[in-house]
Amino acid sequence: MQPLLNVNGIEVIYNHVILVLKGVSLQVPEGGIVALLGGNGAGKTTTLRAVSNLLKGERGEVTKGTIEYRGERIQNLTPPDLVERGVVQVMEGRRCFAHLSIEENLMTGAYTRGASRAEIARDLDMVYTYFPRLKTRRTSQAAYTSGGEQQMCAIGRALMAKPRMVLLDEPSMGLAPQIVEEVFNIVQDLNAKEKVTFLLAEQNTNIALKYAHYGYILESGRVVMDGEAKALRENEDVKEFYLGVSREGRKSFKDAKFYKRRKRWLS
Repeated sequence: MQPLLNVNGIEVIYNHVILVLKGVSLQVPEGGIVALLGGNGAGKTTTLRAVSNLLKGERGEVTKGTIEYRGERIQNLTPPDLVERGVVQVMEGRRCFAHLSIEENLMTGAYTRGASRAEIARDLDMVYTYFPRLKTRRTSQAAYTSGGEQQMCAIGRALMAKPRMVLLDEPSMGLAPQIVEEVFNIVQDLNAKEKVTFLLAEQNTNIALKYAHYGYILESGRVVMDGEAKALRENEDVKEFYLGVSREGRKSFKDAKFYKRRKRWLS
């Protein structure tokens, strides 16, 4: 079966000189949760922006390879074109319109749809069902809500666009562990009940592999490992280098800081 998203050997260059992605390939099946894993600077956000065509705002461009969504080449489409086709990105950093209320923020997600008031009201109720915190805070100015509530608002706003696939960038960043679990549980529910496909970039490998179906690990702009989430969780290299656990038990950063010398895929 054809994947919903097929990224084939893409290279991305910033400012015409800085090579950031070096032949990245990945697939996202319809109805899946796929995680892009790796440290800061590995190329996760750049990969998402290549898919959503937000690279130009960062002076970046895809110079090689292809990106297909539902079998259609999408590299020349604008971000609004992609939103109309059901691809919506949630940027890192819990980006909300600070001066608007939570509900006003959510309503902006439906702005381009041309839906009826009844449809929008129904979708708003759906968002509030998954994010009851937002219903409680719906009249509050976004700037005065918590980090977790802002992240939920950003995801809820994306849902108001009726996406088929959500590109979710660093959803756990800056959030308390309990809130991170709450957000990922909601993502899992949206995937199972609303059939929303997720491609998420996440530094927190442990939480991502707990909820994702499949994972790709990026380092220095390359995919160095991929597999079913369960297999990656049980892989000894992943345990040691990304989960901080080895056969000898949990390792400290001091023990692992020279790990790159020992990574088989970097030798």
